[in-house]
Amino acid sequence: MTAYAIANLQPSATPHEEVLDYIERIQATLDPFGGRFLVHGAPRRETLEGEWPGALVMIAFPTYEAARAWYDSEPYQALIPLRTRHIPGDILLVDGVPEDYDPATTAAAMRAAASAE
Repeated sequence: MTAYAIANLQPSATPHEEVLDYIERIQATLDPFGGRFLVHGAPRRETLEGEWPGALVMIAFPTYEAARAWYDSEPYQALIPLRTRHIPGDILLVDGVPEDYDPATTAAAMRAAASAE
């Protein structure tokens, strides 16, 4: 099942040279794990609800294990300080849902769990 690395970053208007190095080098760390960018800090078109500070980054991996192995890899760990010294933000790894995912089934399970309490 596809997994995702998702970041909400707060970059400055002018990127630091180390951040540019990070951006230039990150793809080489993703390739061995099948990672590919889905969104890379693109300016948001609209914030439809609430507030969204920062820039969104989404990277897809074939599995959660591949995503975790990428994050823990020596090549990526060496890059992290180039970003974190200059861009604060939050990063998480999440599983996607299967192709046959039905949100109504999830709602039914949640209703059953709530009624059992």
